[in-house]
Amino acid sequence: MNRDRIDWGTEHIPSLFRMMFIPTLLGMLLASAMCIVDGAIVGQGVGSDALAAVNIVAPFFLLTTGIGLMFGTGVSIVASIHLSKGNRKAANINVTQALSVSLLLMTAISALVMAFPEPCARVMGCSDRLLPYVLDYMKWIIPAMPFGMLLNIGLFVLRLDGSPVFAMLCNAIPTVINGVLDYVCVFPLGMGIEGAALATGLSEAIGAVMILLYLLFFTRTIRLYRLKLSRKSMALTLRNIGYQMRLGTPSIIGELAIACMMLTGNYAFISWLGEDGVAAFSVACYCFPLMFTLGNAIAQSAQPIVSYNYGAGLFQRVRQTLRLSVMVAAVCGLLTMTGGILGSHAIVSLFIPTAGNANSLAMQGMPYFSLSFLFFTLNLVFIGYFQSIERFKTATVFMLLRGLFIVVPSFLLLPYLTGTIGLWLAVPLSELSTLAAIIGYYRSTKRQKG
Repeated sequence: MNRDRIDWGTEHIPSLFRMMFIPTLLGMLLASAMCIVDGAIVGQGVGSDALAAVNIVAPFFLLTTGIGLMFGTGVSIVASIHLSKGNRKAANINVTQALSVSLLLMTAISALVMAFPEPCARVMGCSDRLLPYVLDYMKWIIPAMPFGMLLNIGLFVLRLDGSPVFAMLCNAIPTVINGVLDYVCVFPLGMGIEGAALATGLSEAIGAVMILLYLLFFTRTIRLYRLKLSRKSMALTLRNIGYQMRLGTPSIIGELAIACMMLTGNYAFISWLGEDGVAAFSVACYCFPLMFTLGNAIAQSAQPIVSYNYGAGLFQRVRQTLRLSVMVAAVCGLLTMTGGILGSHAIVSLFIPTAGNANSLAMQGMPYFSLSFLFFTLNLVFIGYFQSIERFKTATVFMLLRGLFIVVPSFLLLPYLTGTIGLWLAVPLSELSTLAAIIGYYRSTKRQKG
């Protein structure tokens, strides 16, 4: 049966990957670029303290993205396998369950954070000096979290439905709107950091509405399914959601790993270098979404190809997709690492234009931090591959390795061994160590299979 314009099981692998990768990458790159623009507007329009405040709140935003990626990855893998077996109804039910449950979950989390804003800010490492900025930013950004989550899941569903270009537009249009509103709210209207948060919240709401309109009126294969509230249906929902969450656990751990990196880094930098250190570290953190974009775009483009062919038993096509995605990740990672090292002066000046302590600290540290870009990109692609073939336990172990077990001790111990340069080397060391472990594991399992 011809389900959509993309035939996952017979189309030439490089052609399939290109059809998915180009619009996915363009949409994500634009979003990352606008994230950088957002940081530049806040840094230049409000000041380095405001930039540091955004970095304090960022783990909440990463939690939202993580939940969206967890459900999005999980349901995309499950639905891909169902479609490969011709079970369209099961695919539709899983998509509807993922959207419904995740929306309820994120609404509850947002309400809880808004009920206790100052304690939540303190937990994130906020100082008295940064607290007013942090609370102003949270006022608008936290209520928008459900929209951001819905947007993240919807992008997976649209690509699976054979509409990677419209998925790109759902990423790109809100991103452009965010950039325009950022400038208007911060500069002409003088709303400060509240204006930046309001712009981000409105743009995410627009993206979520675009996703819902597509799912209601324009889908080719995936349809929203009317869920029942009977005991049997609720039990089925819990079972399906549980499996989706297990498959998607490495994705949320990946986002939580970035949040953990930022949270631990905030504590370490403020302990060793004060608020100026956090402002300098925030420059690196604003660049990290670009790296996540590259790795995630490659992994998400390969995922439906790998999952569909894995479900159909076409393992040669699975291996071919892995080889192609690793090659693309290596090239992209090398280019961005080189750009980060050679262009560190321009990057820092974009966020912190005036000479001062924060500026000099960032200038010193960015070349070291940029070493992580190659390893991070490759790690995301390998971990995404393990998820796509339902090895979620393996993927989870590697995500925990890079996001918790190595990076946290590195932030805490390296400064004592190498001085403050160790603060900047913590992330590169974590990513390199994880990549070495992944390559060792992959080679050993390949030898065992003969």
